Amino acid sequence: MEHSHGTKPIGPRRRRRLAAKYRRRRTVVATLAILVIAVPVTVVAAVDNLSSNISSAPLRAGTGSGVPEKLTDETNVLILGSDTRDLDSGEDEDSAEGASPAEGDGSAEGTDAGPGYGSAEGARSDAMILAHVAADTSRIDAVQIPRDTITDVPACDDTGHGASSAFHGMINSALNAGPACSVSAVEELTGVRLDHFIEVDFDGFATIVDALDGIPVDLDEPLHDDKAQLDLPAGEQVLDGTDALALARTRHAVGDGSDISRMDNQQMVMEAIIDRAKSTRTLTRPDRLYGFLDAVTSSLRVDEDLDSVSALASLASTVSSVPEDEINFEIMPWAPAPENPNRVVSAPEAEDVFTAIIDDEPIADLVD
Repeated sequence: MEHSHGTKPIGPRRRRRLAAKYRRRRTVVATLAILVIAVPVTVVAAVDNLSSNISSAPLRAGTGSGVPEKLTDETNVLILGSDTRDLDSGEDEDSAEGASPAEGDGSAEGTDAGPGYGSAEGARSDAMILAHVAADTSRIDAVQIPRDTITDVPACDDTGHGASSAFHGMINSALNAGPACSVSAVEELTGVRLDHFIEVDFDGFATIVDALDGIPVDLDEPLHDDKAQLDLPAGEQVLDGTDALALARTRHAVGDGSDISRMDNQQMVMEAIIDRAKSTRTLTRPDRLYGFLDAVTSSLRVDEDLDSVSALASLASTVSSVPEDEINFEIMPWAPAPENPNRVVSAPEAEDVFTAIIDDEPIADLVD
């Protein structure tokens, strides 16, 4: 860690000075920035040779039966932050009940998984965001789905990760059968038809931060979490990829240790990445810019319609046409899960949010 220079640190003090809508808008822009939207589209197109870095997977598993009907010409993208490394299995005292044996216990913590990562068995999505771009590109509405959401996950055919039977458990464990299964799970939960998915893995996240020479943050208080291997002092500092990932993942150093309580830290880290990526220290240095884009594209898995930098740049162009004050971020309305108070379920108000997305209507006034 080092003292911050150049880019102003992101932290709770600065965040409190931002208006609520401004914070939400920056969060979505920051998230999309990881998906090659952090830099001008013309720059992305100029390095189209990086397309070979991007891996792809099917959007859907099976025949597509049961896929929600699409009523308008909007674009819906599922953004996944994932841990797809092969890890040793382990017990988690907070594991959700009812998960399919093939999917493990539906938990993302257990045995040690290396610096800053916590633990998991198989693949899990540690962050899930449903991003809706209006048909007329007048706005973007993004809904973050807590990874601890308990729901019915449909059966998935084998798309290269093994077939999965239907089960009732944490939505994040659907990724163990591949991103197509995560797509099916989110469509089942929300009723929203998805057009694309974009997945960024944990190792890639750390590499992206390191390619930016770290990110500046400003912490109100020290944070310590043995499980996430996090030990940060209060104040301004520059985090490397390992510490940035640990800060985004920590549950035990903030709030009540829940997935919900750590979302502010995730947003803080994402804001710091976008500020660094769009700073002159990156954009005016071809070596840093190329390194950043190389790290981003090497960290992505996308559906087969987005498996090139030019395709991602096209999506970026669509997103960049949306007025900044019309980009809105919300967390899915939730309630404690009856079967496990450490998990959540979709609250009744969430149905109104997802219905608005289906109908291509704004959601800003539907969430407190």
